[in-house]
Amino acid sequence: MWNLPNILTFSRIVAIPVIVGLMFLPLPLGNWLAFTVYTYACITDFFDGYLARAWHQQSAFGRFLDPIADKLLVAGVLLMLVATDSVTGLTILPAAIILFREILVSGLREFLAEVQVRVPVTILAKWKTAIQMLALGFLVVGAAGPDFGPVSTAEIGIIGLWVAAVLTVGTGYDYLKAGIRHITESDT
Repeated sequence: MWNLPNILTFSRIVAIPVIVGLMFLPLPLGNWLAFTVYTYACITDFFDGYLARAWHQQSAFGRFLDPIADKLLVAGVLLMLVATDSVTGLTILPAAIILFREILVSGLREFLAEVQVRVPVTILAKWKTAIQMLALGFLVVGAAGPDFGPVSTAEIGIIGLWVAAVLTVGTGYDYLKAGIRHITESDT
């Protein structure tokens, strides 16, 4: 149960309250410290799965814990970005869409696991996750980050958040369609 991939996944969960706490610190120190821990969490998200497959250490515990860690990280950071006014106004909409999809997919995965159906992660969902993680990183740095020509770090994060939300709708629809098909089959 406690192999290196699972330890990395668990450490990602432990990192979440640290990120949240650091986001309360004043600019720029808090932003950069939170970004550092957030970056660690994103790196562990890649390596826990990669190492589990490469070292043949995939486990039921890892399959259970990894998506929970991912969703907790995204939800925690999104909620803090709204709480600290890093995400305001209409930009709360893509944040809400992303949170909604995370909850929807969690519920669908739980149901589908009960009927012993696995829905594989699509390439589009992987792109969504990558863009979402990058966007959140830019938003965590926010005003403390450099400008990229006429565009600020926060603006890049906001654009990325909107792109991730659009991809979220597409991938959420795919999961929902597969889930509803199995739900109706189970009911008949």
